[in-house]
Amino acid sequence: MKNIYIRAGMSPFESFPAEKILLNNSIGTNVGNFLYVYGILRNITQMDTAITPNYYKSGYTDEEIDEINQTQDIFIIPLADAFRDNFVGSLKAMTKLVKKLTIPCVIIGVGLRAPFEPDFSEPYSFDGAVRDFIGAVLEKSAMVGVRGEITSEYLSHLGFVEGKDHMAIGCPSMYTAGPALHIRETTITKSSRVCINSSVTSPDNVHEFLERVTKEFDDWHFVPQVLSELRLLYTGAPYSAKCNPLYPRRITDKTYREGRSEFFLNLPTWFDYMAKADLSVGSRLHGNIAATLAGTPSILFPKDARVRELADYHELTRVNAADINADTDIWEMIHTADFQSPCRRQEENFNRFLGFLEKNGIPHIYENGVPETIPFMERMKEVPLQPPVTTFAKCSLEEMSARFERFYPPYERKLKKAAVPAPKPAPNPAPAKPDPARRILGKLLGK
Repeated sequence: MKNIYIRAGMSPFESFPAEKILLNNSIGTNVGNFLYVYGILRNITQMDTAITPNYYKSGYTDEEIDEINQTQDIFIIPLADAFRDNFVGSLKAMTKLVKKLTIPCVIIGVGLRAPFEPDFSEPYSFDGAVRDFIGAVLEKSAMVGVRGEITSEYLSHLGFVEGKDHMAIGCPSMYTAGPALHIRETTITKSSRVCINSSVTSPDNVHEFLERVTKEFDDWHFVPQVLSELRLLYTGAPYSAKCNPLYPRRITDKTYREGRSEFFLNLPTWFDYMAKADLSVGSRLHGNIAATLAGTPSILFPKDARVRELADYHELTRVNAADINADTDIWEMIHTADFQSPCRRQEENFNRFLGFLEKNGIPHIYENGVPETIPFMERMKEVPLQPPVTTFAKCSLEEMSARFERFYPPYERKLKKAAVPAPKPAPNPAPAKPDPARRILGKLLGK
């Protein structure tokens, strides 16, 4: 299969600057999405393989579908926790596309969004959309690859047969390392470099624990992952989300004010950064997987079913979020952690992943044993990588102005193009509030 069409916001062989990623949401809201695309392509790409991302396109004309059928060999669909309420529209759009495609369509990783202990006794509102989507894909593939046993149980509950229609393969991101993981043995001290990750949806006890962690280490850093955090770092605009006040959401928060955070626009720079850390700790699945792939010890805090099933499948070093309390001590956690547990599961999981590819007729680079070189990695060496985005708070006035000029004019043009005709204004309308980021720059320039 030389021509691969894949659901992704960008190809790993493309290098987009921050403003383009912000304007087009090339990361699909979360830069962690790069990881599972990367993990799949690393294992199936040859030197002459053409990778065409769909840039998260949803609606297709018949002419566009005909072109895909004529030019592409396969449609690969990597997904995160796609079985959820606010993704139903996307599921329906993909179902419509798959039904019209004549090429193989293969789901390589998909999961259920549900509480830590999911209840299948009552139907989910998205059950119908999931049935239609999986049914359509199974007409174009041998089997669906799901992220873990919970999602497998969910699909079985919907009537699909485990081992025939679907199988658990874990998260393809873990297979970026191939059949073997290598996690460094390190001695962690107060002066160690520690990377923290979290999200606005983390429970209060996790936010409070991570705040205590920052008091224990001098060299701590926060690794953000979502689009709003990229915009915050790039322009200074606040991340407008309701959450625990301990979570960094403003450029004036210590994390950003002191330059303790960077945003990664590609995986090689993310891996390089994580390889310099002594420990990664937090509730972000792919934040800790990035550390694991870089060989850095990590501790994950699963808080829901989607993270739990993958932590279990890959034996990621973990402490359940619900088990963290005011007395939980990071040093005790470190001393009792088994940082090597993912390494012991890797080969078995990787071979199962290769078996899944073979069931779907997808050639991979391990068909004749372990290759001497990885074609995907050789091609990645030629990609001119964008550097990480550093905090707006540490920029010169010239750099602040340059960032605004690169981002805001096209952003305003995009808003104008998408705008519907405005209703007739009421008498004496209130003046529009200026954009927060523009207000910040105005103050800095004395305007």
